[in-house]
Amino acid sequence: MIEHADIDTELIPILDKVSDPEIPVLTILDMGVVRYAKLVDDVVLIKITPTYSGCPAMDVIADDITAAFKKAGYKVNIDLILSPAWTTDWISEEGRDALEKYGIAPPLDADADKEALLGNKKIVKCTNCGSHNTKLVSQFGSTACKALFQCEDCQEPFDYFKCLK
Repeated sequence: MIEHADIDTELIPILDKVSDPEIPVLTILDMGVVRYAKLVDDVVLIKITPTYSGCPAMDVIADDITAAFKKAGYKVNIDLILSPAWTTDWISEEGRDALEKYGIAPPLDADADKEALLGNKKIVKCTNCGSHNTKLVSQFGSTACKALFQCEDCQEPFDYFKCLK
């Protein structure tokens, strides 16, 4: 869970059951989109931040959060907050590991990300064989937050989750 999130501990097991609809191996806690979750006067107040402005998954995430808390017997009120903006730094270590096992290379730091996306350095690790002998195929992968890479050793294509700061 991200350090700057303000979440009541008893709500974590419910939030941890809500997956990111675009990357189902990650929970919304792994992604770091939950900024606030408190039980106040029998209503769970939740604040979420999109991974990027206009992210189409946020409506689905809000619906899934509502359904999870309704199933657990809670009323819920969800607000979308845009500031501060979400960053890939908020992805948990467990989330980064899950991304890699799922076949998506986790984000590098900002400087390394630029070098990789400009094709200057071979530093994105292949999620299939672990080689760094990879090349950028497209700045855009299966979603706007990913780029498409290919391993030059095993020839497998894979997504790389771009660094967002």
